[in-house]
Amino acid sequence: MPTILSVCTTCKRDDADPTDETRPGTYLLRALRDHGAPDDVVIREVSCLSACSNGCAVALSEPGKWSYVYGRMTAADAPDILAGAAAYAATENGLVPWRERPVIFRKQSLARIPPFPTFEQE
Repeated sequence: MPTILSVCTTCKRDDADPTDETRPGTYLLRALRDHGAPDDVVIREVSCLSACSNGCAVALSEPGKWSYVYGRMTAADAPDILAGAAAYAATENGLVPWRERPVIFRKQSLARIPPFPTFEQE
């Protein structure tokens, strides 16, 4: 399974140009796609991550791993976001050692969500 990098395209930012109809989240998605996804990472557009007061937001997830939501991202952060996604993809459980995370992931984490449990049926 690949790592999924979800990017909220409806995200706004307080510093966004109010006359620009394109949302900052869409610019972030374009920047990420222009740089290109790392191996084992798929960039997915989503319409809302419910992090509106912390836009732009992205999330990293993969079955069996911890998931993360990061906020206050910009298109200029695309290289760091992609480096963080690659580091996440390379882990077994989603837990990238603190010092190996990009600074924006250390400082702008909004949530860490445990892996979805699996239950064996009897």
